[in-house]
Amino acid sequence: MLIGVPVAVALGTSTVLSMLLFTELDPMSIPQLVFDGINKFSLMAIPMFILAGNLLSKGSSARRIIDFAKSMVGHLPGGLPMSAIFACIIFAAVSGSSPATVVAIGSIMFAAIKDAGYPASYAVGGITTAGSLGILIPPSIVMIVYGVTAEESIGKLFMAGVIPGLMIGAMMMLQTYWGAKRLGFKATEPAPFRERLQKLGKAFWALMVIFVVIGGIYGGIFTPTEAAAVSAVYAFVISYFVYKDIQLKDLYKVFLESAMTTSMIFFIIANAVVFAHFLTSEQIPQTIAQTILDHNVGKIGFLILVNIILFIMGQFMEPSSVVMIMVPLLLPIATELGIDPIHFGIIMVVNMELGMITPPVGLNLFVASGLTGMSLKDVVIASLPWTITIFIGLILVTYVPAISLWLPNLMFGTY
Repeated sequence: MLIGVPVAVALGTSTVLSMLLFTELDPMSIPQLVFDGINKFSLMAIPMFILAGNLLSKGSSARRIIDFAKSMVGHLPGGLPMSAIFACIIFAAVSGSSPATVVAIGSIMFAAIKDAGYPASYAVGGITTAGSLGILIPPSIVMIVYGVTAEESIGKLFMAGVIPGLMIGAMMMLQTYWGAKRLGFKATEPAPFRERLQKLGKAFWALMVIFVVIGGIYGGIFTPTEAAAVSAVYAFVISYFVYKDIQLKDLYKVFLESAMTTSMIFFIIANAVVFAHFLTSEQIPQTIAQTILDHNVGKIGFLILVNIILFIMGQFMEPSSVVMIMVPLLLPIATELGIDPIHFGIIMVVNMELGMITPPVGLNLFVASGLTGMSLKDVVIASLPWTITIFIGLILVTYVPAISLWLPNLMFGTY
């Protein structure tokens, strides 16, 4: 990877060479491993959620969500950037994608916040970092990848991400509020109740995606994978028939973008499956786990180590890649130390959030830079205050397991 080889190719090539040179493992088993690795019902959710997010981000759903958010918090000091963060939280729950959230909300709000007299950093920093909530608030593609890799319930993971996502989003809004007060921005008259109701009505069908997906899963109507298919169909119906902001001619581009993103993720998964098989066959995770246990690192020390490793890897690699590579190595140790696998999954996802907004490969930074024309360095500096907020959120999520586990325990019972 250091010499620029794509992650999936680096994973596959290094594993195959190691199998040939250092082990007695049969390389002819690799095609079957790859097929078994991606022949999983849960993985079908990934292309469907990607398609749903692309359909909604191409239409007017983002604008309607922003108008609703402005009617709710726009009157407060810092109301406009707070509205953008609030809209990011909502759109994250609609799209499940971090870069899509930055594009959808940022393309509308960057200029509006700046024109309202706020520093450029307020426009860029808040949205760039809030967009990262797209992989924490369900539905989340990264959670699906973790659930499949760790063989854990995707439904429980989705529920476990709700409170951490809302908590970190609220912390970012509070920081924006206090910062705006220090800059001298004053509160204005709140929007009348009728106007709020009107904006809610206009955004209603877009917001209903959240209730269709989450309500359907936890109401026992359909599985997370079936919910993904329903969300894609629903996104098409409201974009084409209700809002009428997408044409049949636009679908080719939407499907093509969705297929390209899906292919990239599945190519990584296929090669990561071979990598995980190699690790397991050579007893590498067990050896590392025993070494850590022998040195009496303890749960707290191990979690510190995990956060450092994941933070560094997240700076250089795409989130799904990090999850696929590190889960086979770290999860056995976490389980041995008594760390709940669902809690551990949320820790990994929040770390991946930080990876999306830290250089050199933070995808959200490049998206924001492209949208605003600002240099990557300026975007990083603008995002720093909110990045620190997410880091504080990571510490809370890591060492207070109840933040992640209370809701899934309530929904599914203690496990």
